[in-house]
Parts: sequence; C-alpha cells; structure tokens
Amino acid sequence: MILLVHWLLTVWGCITFSGPYPWANFTVLAVGVWAVAQRDSIDAISLFLGGLAATVFLDIVHLSVFYQRTGFSDTQRFGAGMAILSLLLKPLSCCFVYHMYRERGGEHLLYTGFLGPSQERSDYQTIESPEVPADPFVGSEGRGHSPQGY
Repeated sequence: MILLVHWLLTVWGCITFSGPYPWANFTVLAVGVWAVAQRDSIDAISLFLGGLAATVFLDIVHLSVFYQRTGFSDTQRFGAGMAILSLLLKPLSCCFVYHMYRERGGEHLLYTGFLGPSQERSDYQTIESPEVPADPFVGSEGRGHSPQGY
C-alpha cells in the first residue's frame, strides 16, 4: 500500500517537477518493489528505508529550489500539491518501513549510549573463563605461587 500511494503521488508530482525528482523517487520505489518481492531480505528493506529517508531531504531541496509562487497553472499547482503531500507522508512511511525492518530481524539503526545501558546480547564467549577458587579468601600464596615483593 505504501508503494502504491507513493507511486501515485510521485506520478502526479512529475506533472510539475522533472529531472532529479522522478529519478530519485522512482529509484526508491523500485527498491521498495524489491523489498516487497524478497520478504526475508533485511538488505532490501534497509535500503528502502534509507532511500525513503534520503528522498525526504532531496524532496525538500528540490521543492524549495524549483517551486514557483506565481505563474503555475491549475494542473501545475495540483502536481506541486501532490509532491508536497508525498513529502509529508514519507516520515510516516519511514515509521512503517522501520517496523517491517524490525519484524524481519533488523537491529536498531541508531544507538545512543546516553539514553541507558545497551540491551545488546552477543554470542561471544571468552576463550579463558575465570577460575573461581574454592575459598574466595585464599590469595595467590595458597595456590603455590610465590609472593612478589614490592
């Protein structure tokens, strides 16, 4: 549904804006088709999420550079309105795509350590496990080691 809505809004936005606007948006939508086709691929959905986030920035730049306040016909104003509506819906689409990314097994993209301890669990095991002595109050003298002088 996300792809269909953004495809329709991009087609209508191309009425007014040409050049880099359709290239950026249709490329991201093609990656979105790949993400839908390969439901088990984390790479496809992460590229689609990154592309959506990038086109938010690119659409802001493109609209701010090429939008004219005067001189648009009704059809061109409609196309510009659909491009702006697509831009407004993209952050919501990013949230939905991020949820799909997490469902497919993706990890958090950004970790900020100041918000709290990490919840990351690793399968890493150390080679040498620390040996716990039977009596925790026995120092190295009790295990046959000679004490070192200071």
